[in-house]
Amino acid sequence: MYGLIREGLAGITLGRGGKRDGRVGSTVLLLGLTSMFTDVSSEMVTAVLPIYLLFQQQASVVQFGIIDGLYQGASALFRLVAGFLADRLDRQKEVAAAGYALSMLTRLGMILTPGATAFMALVAVDRFGKGIRTAPRDALISRAASDESLGAAFGLHRALDTVGAMLGPILAFAVLALAPRRFDAVFVLSLSFAVIGVAIIALFVRNPQQPAAAKRRPTFAESLRVLREAGGFRAVVVAGGMVAFFTLSDAFVYLVLQRTTDVGMAYFPLLFLGTSIAYFLLAIPLGRVADRIGRVPTFLGGQMVLLAVYGVLLLAPSMLAATPGVTVALTLLLFGAFYASTDGVLAAAASATLPDAQRASGLSILGTVTAVARLASSVAFGVLWTVQGPTAALLLFTAGLAVTVVLAAGSFRRASRGAGAHAA
Repeated sequence: MYGLIREGLAGITLGRGGKRDGRVGSTVLLLGLTSMFTDVSSEMVTAVLPIYLLFQQQASVVQFGIIDGLYQGASALFRLVAGFLADRLDRQKEVAAAGYALSMLTRLGMILTPGATAFMALVAVDRFGKGIRTAPRDALISRAASDESLGAAFGLHRALDTVGAMLGPILAFAVLALAPRRFDAVFVLSLSFAVIGVAIIALFVRNPQQPAAAKRRPTFAESLRVLREAGGFRAVVVAGGMVAFFTLSDAFVYLVLQRTTDVGMAYFPLLFLGTSIAYFLLAIPLGRVADRIGRVPTFLGGQMVLLAVYGVLLLAPSMLAATPGVTVALTLLLFGAFYASTDGVLAAAASATLPDAQRASGLSILGTVTAVARLASSVAFGVLWTVQGPTAALLLFTAGLAVTVVLAAGSFRRASRGAGAHAA
């Protein structure tokens, strides 16, 4: 793990002017550590959420789809407001820290107010916190790295973030193994890690200094105009939103996989771990690949990998039933490769098309569009599962994703011809 992190730091310590700047590596590293501890906290909750709601609280699949949709997309409007405020006030660190703190407080609510209805509200507030912090944090990362190393910078951050995503399910599994059905113990430990994450960004991260000439304070209207004025950015938003609608959430992928392979409920949290390990190992290498061959080809390649995930899930009942272990391992490996090819790469592609003064605002627009699409996706899949069954629902999503990948490629191609957005 240390070797991967050291390699990632080596690729992002050049500032925009080409001079060595020790704050570059430390900024990305500190933000990565903040995300790592926060992700330990959030993934402990995420890993037990399906079994807690469906089996402990007896929620229906449709109810779970709504809650999962809130988990994916409730942050949408807050992303826009937070991105604008971060650019307007030039206080990316403070806005991001407020988002981390809000999510931390929801862990306390989960301890004090158990139940499906309360969880729906707390999940929404937790996602509000994520919406507040994501765009300002990504803007801090993008301003701490040169344009040529954005993929590596985001890859390093996502790798550290994924360390937390690996540890969270392990800890949740360990707690429930030692104390079955003691979900409150999971939430208490989750709160502890969230406090550490907030402390790191509040005490150690600093806003990057900009030249006086570069300090513009865009209005909200100017922030929204970036969609019209930056053709390359508009292509990223359109493509990201289209494919996001047909991207199943982690929870639904694992629920389909559990039904196919009959994975025991006690081991359900470890499915999140398998994907996180693959993501961690591939995040930095694929970030570097994106910097070298282009972020658009890498992103579209990631969507093809997601199609392969759906293919494995569809074929598993008939062709892979005799080898459930292989089915599980292949699904988790491909799912991790999908995230490594798309998550940080999409943010890097968008960042390269945006001016510094509107970096957080632009990223918040992208985040809002994809979050709304993911919310609608989870609700739609939950309804389709209930009405048609999981196989039919997955077939529809597979066909939809195949079509939207072709449309997304066309959107990128037209933008590249019209705006010369080769950096995307």
